[in-house]
Amino acid sequence: MLTPLAAALSGCTDDKWPEGMKSIIWDRDTCVRCNMAISDRRFAAELRGGPKDTVFKFDDPGCLVFWLEEKRERFPWMDDASTRLWVADYNSKSRDEMVWHDPRQVRYVTRTSPMGYNYAAASEAGTDSLSYDEMRQQTLAKGK
Repeated sequence: MLTPLAAALSGCTDDKWPEGMKSIIWDRDTCVRCNMAISDRRFAAELRGGPKDTVFKFDDPGCLVFWLEEKRERFPWMDDASTRLWVADYNSKSRDEMVWHDPRQVRYVTRTSPMGYNYAAASEAGTDSLSYDEMRQQTLAKGK
């Protein structure tokens, strides 16, 4: 027989997260690049890969872009097909109803973001939206 606490915890699953994605503990997990708490769900991102299937979490798509640029030589596996990336859809309804995208396959809109890179992934983006490559080039050109 399960104790009440064990029974409550046994119902906890990561079913709201895409397969392979590690859950983000909002306001507690920190960005691997800037060390800021990941609080604003609209800008969260994650990378998982490498020989140890390591997870890296980000509070802003710009932090993901810079981290990928800065760590490419150290972690050559980032370009492997087995490396998985996710970015939150800015228009997700709530923390319990998040929509996640491959950051390289979604469009980006200008929105004030936690670290001031000011791009958000949005599946419902207008004609003024940017591709990942355009957003990446503009983010790297800004610097930080």
